[in-house]
Amino acid sequence: MRIILYSKPGCHLCEGLQEKLEQIQNLKFELEIRDITTREDWFQAYQYEVPVLFLANLRSTEGTQENKDLHLPRPSPRATVQQLQNMLQKYF
Repeated sequence: MRIILYSKPGCHLCEGLQEKLEQIQNLKFELEIRDITTREDWFQAYQYEVPVLFLANLRSTEGTQENKDLHLPRPSPRATVQQLQNMLQKYF
């Protein structure tokens, strides 16, 4: 599994979430950080929303071959690493 974190430089919420994601040990996933300031489309989509999490390349359940990214709910900045892991477990 791959988790995509849309972030931007200087975003303390983004940095905190990234640190917690990197501390999760009981789930196997690759973490991809996307800096929204590097692409105009990402910036327009997420400039007021970061941090934004997606679970990448999930197969569509409608029988199509199209892969989709699942937008995950933003965890509370106060969530512990364990709470974040529990939330992600639901989507794995």
